[in-house]
Amino acid sequence: MVWVIEKTWARSCAPRLKSLWRFTPGLGPEWGSGGIFGLRYHKGVLYFNLAFEARAHFIRGDDVKVYDYSLIGPSPASGGDTYNAVCAADDRIYFGGWVHAPAVISKDGVLHFHNKYSHVHCYDLNDDKVSLLWKEGIGHKMEWAGEVSEVIYNALNQELLLARADGHKNLGIFNLSPSNGQAKQLSEAPGLHGTLFMDHAVFNTGGVFMDGIQMIGLSDYAVKKTGLDLSGGISLDGGPVAATFVGSMSSTAGRLFSFVRGGLFFGDPLSSAEEDRMRFVRLFDFPGYQCSPYRANSLPIGGGIMTAYSSLPDLLGYEHQPIAMPSLLVYVTPPSIRVIGAFGCRITSLETISSDLLVAANTMPNVSNYRTTVLDTGHRDIMSMRLDVINKRPPPLDLTLSAREFGTSHWGGIPLYGYREASMVVQSNRDNSIESFEYDLSVPPASAAWKESFKLTRGRTKLDLSSLRGIVSFRLSRPDPLARISIRLA
Repeated sequence: MVWVIEKTWARSCAPRLKSLWRFTPGLGPEWGSGGIFGLRYHKGVLYFNLAFEARAHFIRGDDVKVYDYSLIGPSPASGGDTYNAVCAADDRIYFGGWVHAPAVISKDGVLHFHNKYSHVHCYDLNDDKVSLLWKEGIGHKMEWAGEVSEVIYNALNQELLLARADGHKNLGIFNLSPSNGQAKQLSEAPGLHGTLFMDHAVFNTGGVFMDGIQMIGLSDYAVKKTGLDLSGGISLDGGPVAATFVGSMSSTAGRLFSFVRGGLFFGDPLSSAEEDRMRFVRLFDFPGYQCSPYRANSLPIGGGIMTAYSSLPDLLGYEHQPIAMPSLLVYVTPPSIRVIGAFGCRITSLETISSDLLVAANTMPNVSNYRTTVLDTGHRDIMSMRLDVINKRPPPLDLTLSAREFGTSHWGGIPLYGYREASMVVQSNRDNSIESFEYDLSVPPASAAWKESFKLTRGRTKLDLSSLRGIVSFRLSRPDPLARISIRLA
């Protein structure tokens, strides 16, 4: 293995944030734009992966080293990691994902998958060396082996647990021994993300969607599975839960939290008590829009959980998508969840170094796989913020929505914590009414949301929402496809 950039560094130096920079569009034969993934600070070294250029960065002090995935195959490589598949233990950083090596685009602009490999690497801090622990490909033109989207270290067995759901073959949950590079399937149920919870590793079922939970014992690897009732019975506002993309998982206050498009699930899947059962909290749920925590990680910090809901995380085959809101950083501290930052198109990774919060962002989403681009089309950067943002007032927020896809279904789930003013303007094409549902993240949760109803007249109606508290979702009494809704928080 040869470093792309070779420098000598002082091992006592921590990464200096001036070493971080903006990445402009570069060679990355993929689908639109990847991003900066896998931010992980461990014992003085900051790691992150630049996708789609497939360049793993290691920063210590002012010095930077870059690994180009040459251990997998010839250049030009593309990919790397687009799900934040990284963990650290002892003096090692383990990072996974997927790589084309070499990337091949046909004359008609189609990306081929013959050379696409799933991978897990290890960076040894003491030896200053990257090694390839495991790779797998299926050599198919249009299909690929399940990407590695989560890496969890099992301290009991000194092994790695891998989640694999994005792909066509070899999906499920696997364990990988770093000593011999052997991978073994533990569960055939595809899971995209997971976390440690009590003495289990917990993952979703449903592939890139969330329809249940699988729990794997850390000592014996015994697998238990439980489904989720996606009817209104699980939802705090009483509305049904749509099939939804899973973002990330984490835990706090003895509860598992799974962040998904349209909200989050929380509860204790290991308990049989009624008050511990998994519940759904609607959060930034706007039918017809892409607001989602998809491809962002969760960050345990200050006893709570930080994650991001992006305005355009992934177009997923759609050429164009409307934008309802900026990308938002949220901080979960039951019973509250607060907005703590507003950003552009999407947030891809989060990490802390001492009193600094690092936020990796991108100006572009992935695009349809029918629009392969030779260059990564996004401007990607790492922004440094003071970590005390978690205790400051939330930023002003404006949301602009079309009710075309709403019908009479539940929508919204907007956290009002920290805001002093809240208002809604509805441009309606008929006399109507709108119902609000007020709830929070109480443990155990309240039995039902608090409801209020507001009248809407044809034309423009302004509603003062300042009396509402907690998290608020809404529902129109009658469909109004041409209605426009604006919400302002300050």
